[in-house]
Amino acid sequence: MPLEDGDSARWRGQQVNGEVSGTLQLGRTGDPLLRGTPAPNDGRTEVTAVGREPGQAPGDGDATSRRIPQQAGQHEEALMAELSELVQKVVRSSSWWERHGVDISILACSILLLPAGFLCLRSAQAIPFLVGVLTLGVVHHTLTVKGSHLASHNALTESKSWGKVWAIFFIELCSAFTVEQGTYNHVKIHHGYTNIIGMGDSSTWKVPFLNRYVYMFIAPLAVPIITPLVALDLLRNVEWKAALRTLCCMFLGLYCHYWLLLHVSGFQSPWSALLCMLLTRSLLAHPYIHVNIFQHIGLPMFAPDRKPKRIHLMSLGVLNLPRNHLLDWSFGHSLISCHVEHHLFPNLSDNMCLKIKPVVSQYLKQKKLPYNEDTYISRLQLFLQRYEELMVQAPPITELVGIQ
Repeated sequence: MPLEDGDSARWRGQQVNGEVSGTLQLGRTGDPLLRGTPAPNDGRTEVTAVGREPGQAPGDGDATSRRIPQQAGQHEEALMAELSELVQKVVRSSSWWERHGVDISILACSILLLPAGFLCLRSAQAIPFLVGVLTLGVVHHTLTVKGSHLASHNALTESKSWGKVWAIFFIELCSAFTVEQGTYNHVKIHHGYTNIIGMGDSSTWKVPFLNRYVYMFIAPLAVPIITPLVALDLLRNVEWKAALRTLCCMFLGLYCHYWLLLHVSGFQSPWSALLCMLLTRSLLAHPYIHVNIFQHIGLPMFAPDRKPKRIHLMSLGVLNLPRNHLLDWSFGHSLISCHVEHHLFPNLSDNMCLKIKPVVSQYLKQKKLPYNEDTYISRLQLFLQRYEELMVQAPPITELVGIQ
C-alpha cells in the first residue's frame, strides 16, 4: 500500500518547514501553548536557545550557532523517518478490513439507516419523530464529516479514480461543498502548514465580531446555511466544468433531502420540511465547530519562516480529545482521539489512526516530544474564559531554536 500523501508532506518525513529560533519551555498536559505559558504535554520537552560556552571565542560561537540548527533539523528528520517505519510496519501487517473496511462499513450502515429515519418522521407521536430526527442528524454528519474527511485524504480506497468518485459523492452531493477548494484548503493548506500564521492556523474558523456565547452556542446552528453559500463563493476559483458539476451535485443533494421529507416523511408544507432539514443538518454542528477550534487554536503558532520540522510541528500544534462513542462514529477517530496521529500520517483511515495510536503516543513520549491531550469540557471552559485572546486577538508567534 503506498503511504505517501501527495497533497501534503511525504510519508518519509519530508520537510514542510523552515528554520527555528528563540526559546520555549513545554510543560504540563491540558494548557494551551502561548507565549510564556506551558504547553500540554505528558512528559517534559525543553527547548533551549543557542549560546556560547564559557570561554568560547566569538567566532567559534557563531559557527556553533550555525551548526546546531542544521544538526537539530537532521535529528528531527531522523525521528520522523524512524516513526514512519514503525507505523509502516503496523500498516503492512493490517488487513484490508482494518485499513478501509471498518470505515466503509460505518458509512454503509449510515446510508442504510436513511429509510428508517425518514419513515420515523411520518409518526405523529413525539418519540418516533425524535428518533427520526436523531437518526437523520447522525447519518448526515457521518456522511458529511467522516465521509468527506476520509474522501478528501483518499483514505477510503487505494484507487485514485474511486477516491475522486467518493470525494464528489461525500463532499459535493452530501455536504454541498466543492471538492477542489475543500481538498485544497484542508489537505494542502491546513495539513501542509498546520498552525503556520496566515496559512494553516485555523483562522478561517474565527469570527471576531461575535461574542463568545453567540459563537460557541448559537452560530453553529447556521452552519447548514453558511456552508453552501461559502461553496458558491469559492466556485469563482475553479474551472467552469468543475463549477457546473459542483452546482449540479449540490442542488441534487439538497433537493433529494427536501423531496424525501415531503413525499416519504409526509411533511405538509415546504417550510416545515426546510425547518426539519435545518434541524437535522445542525444536530451536531456545535461539536463540529468546537472540535475544529479545540484541537489547534491555543497551541503553538509559528511564522512561515520560523517553524519546526514536521514531527515537532505536528506534535506541538495538534491536540487529541478523549474517545466519545457518538463523535467517534459520526466524525471519526482521526478528528477526535487520534488527531495527532492523523496529522502525522494523514492518508490513513480512521480505524488505522486508532490502531497506530499506541505506537505514535509511546514513541513521542519516549523521545520526550509533546503529545497533547485534553478533555472536551476543559477546552470548552478554556475557550469561554479566554475567547478574546484565542479567537479575536492575533495569536502570538512561538519561536524555537533547538529541541533537546
